[in-house]
Amino acid sequence: SLKDIGPDLLVFYNYPKQIRASIYSTNMIESFNNVIKRKAKPKAEFPTEQSLDAFIGIQAMSYNDRYFNRIHKGFGQVQDTLESYFD
Repeated sequence: SLKDIGPDLLVFYNYPKQIRASIYSTNMIESFNNVIKRKAKPKAEFPTEQSLDAFIGIQAMSYNDRYFNRIHKGFGQVQDTLESYFD
């Protein structure tokens, strides 16, 4: 029933309005998936599953390093509020 899952389904409404779109959007995930697809395409096959895992891990670390200092839309405005949630 929707009444049972309602609080969990709409939990992003507990956060400030400035960051709600970033929370329920999958744009960042889709962007990362596109990077993986684009970089893995020239490597038609990976010899083992471990080599594919290593490749994806390296790409994830590279992506994190590239965007480490990036503040996603709205988060800079409410940083103090968010930090108070986790104190």
